[in-house]
Amino acid sequence: MSGDSASGLTRLRVDKWLWAARFFKTRSLAKAAIEGGKVQMNGQRVKVSREIGPGDVLRIRQGWDDREVTVLAVSDQRRGAPEARLLYAESAESIARREAEAEARRAAGGITPNPNRRPSKRERRLIHRFKDVSGS
Repeated sequence: MSGDSASGLTRLRVDKWLWAARFFKTRSLAKAAIEGGKVQMNGQRVKVSREIGPGDVLRIRQGWDDREVTVLAVSDQRRGAPEARLLYAESAESIARREAEAEARRAAGGITPNPNRRPSKRERRLIHRFKDVSGS
């Protein structure tokens, strides 16, 4: 990012970087993810105000996906996706793991833990019966 290198920007708050790199739509969503323990830096949980720079390794959990990225550059401006992609490099293991998990979800037939409707009366009885038997 040409404007950032001219200003000498080498460190940036992690929430602002996640927003600029387009991992989250807003800084408040990035902040919530960090506070929820969904973002780790170099294997440890981070605080929102923690500063990051090139070379830091971030592990970001978004929904089903778990990404491991290395920070290549720092920008405090949110730009288009092609430019934002230049701020980080995702590890080959992370890409392979995400693709394998996505394939496993597709092979499972799209079964989701949260159904689109509430269980019927009969289904609730079966659930309660199952819980009573398995709990004893």
